[in-house]
Amino acid sequence: MTPSHQAPPKGERPPGEHEVGGKAFRDEEAEPTPSSAPARRITWKKLVVVPAVCAVVLVVTYLWISNVDLDSIAENSLAGDNVQVRWWQHVRLTAISTFWVLIIALPLGIALTRRGLNKAAPAVTALANIGQATPAIGLLALLVIWLGIGPSTAITGMVIYAVLPVLSNTVAGLNQIEPTLVEASKGIGMSAMGTLTRIELPLAVPLILAGVRTALVLNVGTATLATFGGGGGLGDLITSGIQTQRMPVLVLGSVLTVVLALLVDWLASLVELWLTPRGLEEA
Repeated sequence: MTPSHQAPPKGERPPGEHEVGGKAFRDEEAEPTPSSAPARRITWKKLVVVPAVCAVVLVVTYLWISNVDLDSIAENSLAGDNVQVRWWQHVRLTAISTFWVLIIALPLGIALTRRGLNKAAPAVTALANIGQATPAIGLLALLVIWLGIGPSTAITGMVIYAVLPVLSNTVAGLNQIEPTLVEASKGIGMSAMGTLTRIELPLAVPLILAGVRTALVLNVGTATLATFGGGGGLGDLITSGIQTQRMPVLVLGSVLTVVLALLVDWLASLVELWLTPRGLEEA
C-alpha cells in the first residue's frame, strides 16, 4: 500500500469523521474550489483581431492602387494630401455629431424617466423616430434648403438621424431597473441625484452604451452623404469616383469608409466592456 493510501493509526479517525452511538459518521463538506483570477474583460483577441484585419485591408488596397494605371482625372482626385484631408474631415464630422447626440439624447432620456415627464416619453421617442425614418439624403436636402450649404448643415442632419438609438436605449435602460432598488436607495437616505448616479445609471450602462455604439456607426455611414451638403469627408471620393467613372477612386473611398466604421465600432466595444460593471457583465 502506498503512503497516500495508508490507514490512520489505530484509535484515530480520519479528519472530519466522528463516532456517534458506536457508528462512524463523516462530515459532508463541500470540496474547496480552487481560487482563480477573474477573467480578463478585454482579451488579446479583442485588442488585435479587428485592427489587424483593417491593416491587411488597407495594405492590400494600397498595393492595388499603386499598381493600377491611373489617368490624369484619377490622379487629380488622389493627388497630394487629398485622401488624408477627406479622412480627417470624416472623422471630425463623426466625432462632432456624436458629441451633440450625447449632449442631447442622454439628458433628455434621463428626464423622460423622471416622475412628471415619463408620460411624454412615447411622444418624444416617436418624434425622434421621424428623424431616422426619413431618408438621410432627403433630410439633408431639406436642411440645405433651410440652413444652406456647409459642415454645420451636415452635422445637424447627422445628429437628427442618430439621436434615436441613444435616446430610446437610455429610456429603456432606466425603465428596466427594479423599482424596489430605487425605493431601497431612498429608504437609506440617498438623494434623487445620488440614486440616479450610483444606482440607476450604472445598472443602465450596458443598454446606453449599446445605443451610443449604434449611433457612432450610423454617423460614420451618414457622413458619406455630407458631401451633398458641402461637408466634405470620404463621400467626396465616392461621389467623385461615381461621377467620373474612376473605379480606383470609388474603391478607395468605400474601403476607407468601411475601415473607419470597423475601427469606430471596435473602439466603442472596448469602451463598452470597460465601463460595464463587472457584476452585470458576469450576469
